[in-house]
Amino acid sequence: MRKFKVYGMSCSACSSRVERAVSSLLGVRECSVNLLSATMLVDSDLSDGEIIKAVEDAGYSAVSMTAKARLDEGFAKEKAAEEKIKRRLILSIIILIPLMYISMGCVMLGLPLFEALWERPVWIAAIEMLLSAALMVINRKFFISGFRGALRGAPNMDTLVSLGSLAAFLWSTYITFTMHSNADASHLLHSLYFESAGMILVLITVGKMLEAKAKGKSTNAIRELLMLTPENATVIRHGVELCVPQSELKIDDIFLVRAGERIAADGICVSGCGAVDESSLTGESIPADKGEGDRVFSGTINLSGAIYCRVSAVGEDTAISKIIKMVEDATAGKAPIAKIDDRVSAFFVPIVLIISLLTVGVWLLINGEVGHALARGITVLVISCPCSLGLATPVAIMVGSGVGARRGILFKTAEALELSGRAKIVALDKTGTVTKARATVTDVIPIDSSREELLDIALSVESESEHPIARAICEYAIENCATRRPTEDFKTLLGSGVYAKVEGNCAYGGKFELINSKITLSPDTVSTYQALCEQGKTPIFFLLGNRVLGIMSLFDDVREDGAKAISSLGKIGMRTVMITGDNSKTANAIARRAGILEVVADVLPDRKGEIISNLSKDGVTVMVGDGINDCVALTRADVGMAIGAGTDIALESADVVLTASKLTDVVNALRLGRETLKTIHQNLFWAFFYNVLGIPFAAGVFSSLIGVELSPMLASVAMSLSSIFVVSNAIRLSKKKIFIESDPPVIKETAVTAAIAEKENKNMITKTMNVKGIMCPHCEKRIKDTLEAISGVDSATVSHVDGTAVLTLSREVENEVLRAAVDGAGYETLSIE
Repeated sequence: MRKFKVYGMSCSACSSRVERAVSSLLGVRECSVNLLSATMLVDSDLSDGEIIKAVEDAGYSAVSMTAKARLDEGFAKEKAAEEKIKRRLILSIIILIPLMYISMGCVMLGLPLFEALWERPVWIAAIEMLLSAALMVINRKFFISGFRGALRGAPNMDTLVSLGSLAAFLWSTYITFTMHSNADASHLLHSLYFESAGMILVLITVGKMLEAKAKGKSTNAIRELLMLTPENATVIRHGVELCVPQSELKIDDIFLVRAGERIAADGICVSGCGAVDESSLTGESIPADKGEGDRVFSGTINLSGAIYCRVSAVGEDTAISKIIKMVEDATAGKAPIAKIDDRVSAFFVPIVLIISLLTVGVWLLINGEVGHALARGITVLVISCPCSLGLATPVAIMVGSGVGARRGILFKTAEALELSGRAKIVALDKTGTVTKARATVTDVIPIDSSREELLDIALSVESESEHPIARAICEYAIENCATRRPTEDFKTLLGSGVYAKVEGNCAYGGKFELINSKITLSPDTVSTYQALCEQGKTPIFFLLGNRVLGIMSLFDDVREDGAKAISSLGKIGMRTVMITGDNSKTANAIARRAGILEVVADVLPDRKGEIISNLSKDGVTVMVGDGINDCVALTRADVGMAIGAGTDIALESADVVLTASKLTDVVNALRLGRETLKTIHQNLFWAFFYNVLGIPFAAGVFSSLIGVELSPMLASVAMSLSSIFVVSNAIRLSKKKIFIESDPPVIKETAVTAAIAEKENKNMITKTMNVKGIMCPHCEKRIKDTLEAISGVDSATVSHVDGTAVLTLSREVENEVLRAAVDGAGYETLSIE
């Protein structure tokens, strides 16, 4: 698939025209145009020139995008477009304020105005005309795009906007030029609609501004992925350590990765050992042990130890680069739903024009009065002005988005909110989405010891390890008043466990295979182990001398609000599916605890996107995730939702961000989407009903029956009332009870836990790190996770406002270890106090 940047598109009618033009070429197998990102994917044997010519023949322009160019040029173009619309909107508002004050405030409500102007009504009309004309010049893009589309036979929303604005302006200009010969010129001020001509343009510009802000998201997501790879690497050349740019790494280079550093390239470990956080690729919450012969991947983090690796892949051949390519392709796909306004415009504009022309012609035949006939035709155009039709969707979207934002539910695009209301299927990642993404001890099973002895030995043998599993065991042992016994000769047994001499006796802590190789386990013990595995838990055995002391199992449990969220999704008719890279036993255990019936396990990141695409065939699909490994699925889904505590990349790739990190907010987002979509349908119905009822009156169909004709002034009032109704109906969204609440966590504190807390607080050490480069809450989380992964760091409170990280330590940790971890995460440690 080749990628092109397309310029000149303003709505879905434009993107459809480009897509049809390219698809019609012989040799084009597939063509997909994305309006939001202004990109086109083409699968074809034709040359770039032939494809670009087809786009140009359709009235637009296109350029072929290389890998780097499509990022840099695309980002620059989108930023420039956003700034241009912003400046246009600010200038438009500045001009609109005096126009509205004169036309509505002074003329309609009698607010103060210079006496000299009241004596010369034509001056007031001239000022309104000039201000309105200025707004039309500033927003001329609507007229250029609208009339260009009409001339090509593909009218769009800009055609509606430009026709409505121009009709009101031309009629008002005609009235202005008749004022000098009219004795009651001041009365004609009520027949002017210059403010309507200007207001339409400003309201639509607000919508264009929101759309422009959404266009930079795909580029930002890819840029965040690129930031995973460190800028520099420590390479070993001729026996000397050299710091070189990551881009200079070559196949078969040997590079060193210390604790806290990101891995610079895909490779094979040749010596050393460490625990590597691969959650960015696999979604696994428990780090993978790496030793000689194991594969490592670019962008992953070495949490402990030091490893030497041989480069096996660089550049676009690395695993993270392949994920970037998949995210880029998924983001460039066609939007899942066309804009409602653009679908309506395809038939609404021609019908209104035909009715207006027929009205003028019929009245000319009836009475031959040109002025009267023109008044009827213009009244049809004024009352059919797309203001209420244009507001029907964006106002509801704006209110719905505002309501969601106040609840920590951020919709990035109008399509995301609308599609959330149409959703039928919810797919959820496991680690960090359904679960807490933090392993905890769930079972302590003594076998040939007491519970107290088991916890004492576990704390003693695991305390020197930096592995997250060891840390979880130590935390649990300390919470339960375990005593650390003297140890010596500590060793890490890569991929199996740990060894140490405790009070002169050999002690082991580790997996079933390690302990089973040291001593024959009884059938009952093996049965217990298998039962724990069936529950999706990670059993850790402890051996002292010839005694199997017992088992401690760890489990990444379901979020507190997980079961309630899944149950609530079922109540609103959602089909829920859990998709995870974990093994099937763990996945099914978690699914049972959460109440999820469908599970797809052992899934790699590229397969997640494929599964989501298949699910989307059965209905609008929402993907909920939090990790980098979810990016492809998030962008491939009709709606991608990211848990707010997740990675920056997941947040950028998603259409919806749940900042409170509550799974119940997935339900709230869908319920809000449904209510917003319901409001949109109501608004569109009343907008059409208004036109169906108003157009016959405007055309004078009932004038002979009731003796009343609708004047352009009354048509303008009716148009305003229809807009007020649409806005008022949308505002009702903020008053509705839409959201469900997650149950508050139950905190149980006994005299024992209080005593433990007091004891721990007395022994705690506090350090304050001053860190440069903390810019946002995402930076806070990154530094917090990095520091809390260090053995001995009990907690870290990070502030991007103060630029500090306050650490609570259970034991002394060297400052250099803390500094290396923070610096390795991409920040700069200024001082440690």
